[in-house]
Amino acid sequence: MKVNKYFPFAFVYFFVNSVALPFGLTYTALLAPLFYVWILLKRKKGIILPFILILSPFILVQVLYADVVRKVYFYSLLNLVLVYIFCQAVYTFLKTCVDVEKIFYRLLIINFVFCLLAIVLYFTPYYEVVWIEQNLTEGVKDFRRLKLFTYEASYYATLLVPIFCFYMLQYLLRLNTTKGSLLLLMIFLPYILSFSFGVVGALLVSGLLTYILYMRRLTRKSRIFKGLVFGAGVFLLGGFLIYFFFKDSFFVLRLVNILTGHDSSGKGRTYDAYLLAGKLLDKRSEYWGIGLGQIKMIGQDVIRDYYLYDKDFVATIPNAVAETLTIFGWAGLFLRLFVEFFLFFHTRVWANYYRLWLFLFIFIFQFMGSFITNVAEYVIWILAFTNVFGQFDVGKQQLKTSILLAQ
Repeated sequence: MKVNKYFPFAFVYFFVNSVALPFGLTYTALLAPLFYVWILLKRKKGIILPFILILSPFILVQVLYADVVRKVYFYSLLNLVLVYIFCQAVYTFLKTCVDVEKIFYRLLIINFVFCLLAIVLYFTPYYEVVWIEQNLTEGVKDFRRLKLFTYEASYYATLLVPIFCFYMLQYLLRLNTTKGSLLLLMIFLPYILSFSFGVVGALLVSGLLTYILYMRRLTRKSRIFKGLVFGAGVFLLGGFLIYFFFKDSFFVLRLVNILTGHDSSGKGRTYDAYLLAGKLLDKRSEYWGIGLGQIKMIGQDVIRDYYLYDKDFVATIPNAVAETLTIFGWAGLFLRLFVEFFLFFHTRVWANYYRLWLFLFIFIFQFMGSFITNVAEYVIWILAFTNVFGQFDVGKQQLKTSILLAQ
């Protein structure tokens, strides 16, 4: 079997991008110079200067702060540029490669095999290789979640979003060539094992919104209609059984804690993230932010005092929107959202079910998690703004009808 020349890079990105490297460093960042040369050969033009020009107003303002740690600042800027180069490489790959679907399928199979092996490792002393043990929520301690070879379970779950949405849509639209029951097992098993409420919740909400926007067309498809009826029945019956017979289960405890604001992870990625962003902005400029890499510098005391930490920790804002606001201020947050909406309309995201689902997912998810150098997030954005899978295009007649109804 011939292996696509791009597949090794896809494998590294999905499975071993940070294995044996210091926290925060990835192989895709180390390979950025190679990617840059490849982009120049493929596209015949430079890509870094426009990015630096966009950042230049922030750089000029932030490096003049009296107490900015410039060494850390420029190291973080370099890291951001390396992430940008990787993103450009992903876009170039999507425009160049004709076998993206085959790469997706191989990643799906390999991930499924890894999941099965991880289940075996769960019961051995070597579980820490692919599982992370942590306090899940208030009242649930030492809970194991699948992370495979990434640093955290929710990051692993985010990595798989493009593959999940692709094969879920294939199944619902009857485009799948793999047996339906096996396909569903392969795409759902990782999310069951990783137990990432944030990712799963954002997938459900964004999937529901995608359905609502094209309700008339999608409901006419028998598999989708049957799936909705079956899903609603399972939800109601499952909710009834869990409420009356499994009130003290870890699932119910975490769900209740999230809804009541007692889940430390959920609260830390949402309410606390924005509150801490406001406290840090008070230290510098609310319009231009505190600067790249400065959360670790001036955020240490602020975050320690807020959480009453008595141990060493790395100061972070675990929320992409809140972190953007902290680092680049209101000007940076406005620029971020402007680019997202501009590309949404410019690339006609709504004309493709897959792209629309991805866009809605990552747009929601950025307000409740992630971070500004998260390559998994950017890959989802790129897939949302690039029409790679034409089989999910909305019919032209239905597209016109939906737009007229929306007006």
